[in-house]
Amino acid sequence: MSALLTRILGRMPIGWLQLVHNKGRLAAALAGVAFANILVFVQLGMLGAITATTVQPYSLLKADIMISSADSNTLEDGGNVARQYMLRALSVPGITAAAPIYIGKLSWQVDERRSSTLMAMALPVDAGDFISSKLRAQFLHLALPDTAIIDRGTRGGSPEIFDKITLDHPVVYELNNRQIQFVDTMLVGAGFTSDGNILMADQSFLHLFANRSSSAPSHLLLQVEEGASVARSIELLQQILPTDILRIRSLADAQADDSSYQTTERPIGIIFGLGTLVGILVGLVIVYQVLSTDVADHLKEYATFKAMGYGQPFFLGVVFEEALILAIMGFIPGILASLGLYQILEAKAGVPVDMTAARAIVVLLGTLAACTLSGAIATRRLARADPADLF
Repeated sequence: MSALLTRILGRMPIGWLQLVHNKGRLAAALAGVAFANILVFVQLGMLGAITATTVQPYSLLKADIMISSADSNTLEDGGNVARQYMLRALSVPGITAAAPIYIGKLSWQVDERRSSTLMAMALPVDAGDFISSKLRAQFLHLALPDTAIIDRGTRGGSPEIFDKITLDHPVVYELNNRQIQFVDTMLVGAGFTSDGNILMADQSFLHLFANRSSSAPSHLLLQVEEGASVARSIELLQQILPTDILRIRSLADAQADDSSYQTTERPIGIIFGLGTLVGILVGLVIVYQVLSTDVADHLKEYATFKAMGYGQPFFLGVVFEEALILAIMGFIPGILASLGLYQILEAKAGVPVDMTAARAIVVLLGTLAACTLSGAIATRRLARADPADLF
């Protein structure tokens, strides 16, 4: 290692030699950097899982524009929208189709021991064009009353349960004191606000939610003609619809707003965001303590170099060398341990926690920056030191 660093640096690797001189301190420093990396990776992984699970239900839909209540921040919350606005929206040039969508929460008693919370999504049976193409053929079967497609990724379910569900052999469960036939399955996945999803026709939905009315859906979905400008259609809609009580956005913007709200305004997103900050601060403090102690232990040696004419850039180079070595060597066990934790979290929590190349690069660059900053702070004592006072 020393020979390699000598070739890279073009000088004796003083920083590396100082680190390996005290192997116990080096091991403690690497453990601290690795721990900080693990903490940051886990927090970022959970933030990524929030984003992924937030956008998953949108993948079931095929629309260009979504009209929601003004107080709607996510797909699930906010007031209802009067269905009459759908008819007015159809009068706008370029709008070719419209459909209401109804959203609610259901409790599914899987068996005697397990229950799951489902987000129910419903559209009219003749609105198949607003369903993702991969589910369009299955959606047509929901014309039968009290039928539904259940999410195979529902937390609390099991392959044995879902494998039994087919169109020829539907499985009957009781939801909201009403018998519903699961005629098929889809794969969406569990989230942080619900354990899974269920898709049905609007009439089946209204049977389950007696307090809901067909005239007041959760959102309105619109499609524009091919080649037409979605932004222009939104501008025209905003001119004829009351924007004080409605939010008119593209479906992509609604999805992005939902994700942003979940990660920056919901408590769970804020907690994971603060956890990331804490991980960074832990790494800064640990590396600073190690480098500051190392500088203090070798202050006379540094003072000798200073008396020989070496300037502050030389000392910065030595300490930065130590900082970068700690960052890189601490990152490797940190990312390996995080990969294992990601697998455990995904298995236990039932949410997608994936290590992406972008996340790994960002954390590595952040680790290098944090260690470099700690090194710069640790060298302040050298800048003020007078060699004459140290002997």
